[in-house]
Amino acid sequence: MNQDFKSQDSKTYDFRSDTVTLPTAEMMQAIATAPLGDSARGDDPTVNELERLSAELTGKEDALFVPSGAMANLSAVIAHDCRGGEVIVEEQAHIFNSEGGALSVVAGAIPRPIKGDYGVLDPDDVRAAIKGSGDLALAPTKLICLENTHNRGGGNVYPVDAIREISAVARQHGLAMHLDGARLLNACVASGLPATEYTQYFDSCTLCLSKGLGAPVGSVLAGSADFIRRAHRYRKMFGGSMRQAGIVAMGGLYALEHNVERLAEDHQHAKLLAERISSARGLRLNPQEVETNILFLQLDPAEARLDAPGLQRAMHEREVLALAVDQYSMRLVTHLDVTRAQVEQAAQVICDALNN
Repeated sequence: MNQDFKSQDSKTYDFRSDTVTLPTAEMMQAIATAPLGDSARGDDPTVNELERLSAELTGKEDALFVPSGAMANLSAVIAHDCRGGEVIVEEQAHIFNSEGGALSVVAGAIPRPIKGDYGVLDPDDVRAAIKGSGDLALAPTKLICLENTHNRGGGNVYPVDAIREISAVARQHGLAMHLDGARLLNACVASGLPATEYTQYFDSCTLCLSKGLGAPVGSVLAGSADFIRRAHRYRKMFGGSMRQAGIVAMGGLYALEHNVERLAEDHQHAKLLAERISSARGLRLNPQEVETNILFLQLDPAEARLDAPGLQRAMHEREVLALAVDQYSMRLVTHLDVTRAQVEQAAQVICDALNN
């Protein structure tokens, strides 16, 4: 566990998100020695190298470093010319639920949410939701956006076969495909597949550097050279062009070079946590369904001693942080600042709160 830059009391175990990770001493040393330039003018060598590596990793022509995943998704939607049209999303997708309504307010697009199975859409449902441009009373479909791994789907890995089938539907209708790949490398580590096995079916994709990879700031957006040229303009419009951005880009570059394979440890910790708490009173959780680093706990209202906010408070009193999603569900996320010992302790705290 990283203790060098830990801002909280070291006794507090934080399972709220993998966004709470802090840079290691080695990452901070790399940041301190990063070559810098004016990134807005294309002169920062560290940013340029991060973008080159990200494009290579995703099999795309070019990539763009941006401050956040929300800005990456927003820039992509606008670059795909979605204004006045519909964007097909899974009903629990991050771009629809957790990005401040930017899809509609800023991009001028209309979300068309479809219910999925743990975040995975049925290609037939996607086909049925597509609207053409012939009826002037309807907003035509412009884009299909998938999320891998799917956050609210419990961190599940989107099956390649499902992506391939949805991509075929998109091509039949002349539609673009965008991947919210905030945790794409979690999917890659869990499945053993390279990123290109997923990204080949998309016209654009994002990758977050500040979640499980452990960088302090940033995401990348990848696509064709022409697409990234358009997205670059929108990043400028949103105030996302930075100057000596290599200071933060180096964290992402270090993460891609050193922190990908270790994501497997986070997945092991999540499965261990699920196993330890699965028999707690009133808890509905199948450890076999845990694929990556995210757990969603479902509490049975008829059996559980506490609802999710009550469990959150009980855990917080014993210095274990987690998030109640609604009245009867809670999310816990493992990451590089969580040790096996902390997983064991958190499991004990949860079991004590529910059983006693």
